[in-house]
Amino acid sequence: MEKDTNEFIARIYIAGPYTKDDPIKNVENAIMIADQLADLGFAPYTPHFTHYWHTNYPRPYDFWSKLHHEFLQYCDAVLRIPGESIGADEEVKKAYNLKIPVFYSVEELKKHYIKSS
Repeated sequence: MEKDTNEFIARIYIAGPYTKDDPIKNVENAIMIADQLADLGFAPYTPHFTHYWHTNYPRPYDFWSKLHHEFLQYCDAVLRIPGESIGADEEVKKAYNLKIPVFYSVEELKKHYIKSS
């Protein structure tokens, strides 16, 4: 797929750990990966950003899960980043049910979407 400078290649949902171990490091990692994807021309959706919303205005887990799943259905693919996460595993399962492809590395995602000239 050739990249138009005014368009994104694809909408990528980033699924990865949030609460396991250190939430702040997990958020930073997800944002770093989102930045890599943006540099490659993708439009990353990073559910980890709601960490900042939740910090100021806490809501139950179910709210966040439903909110993220609402956006997941509009993504072209999921990038499952490493780390133990029940929530991310649920997002992957939902993606498979919606027939949305799941990738397990940025390289795998690039190979699928970015064809060499």
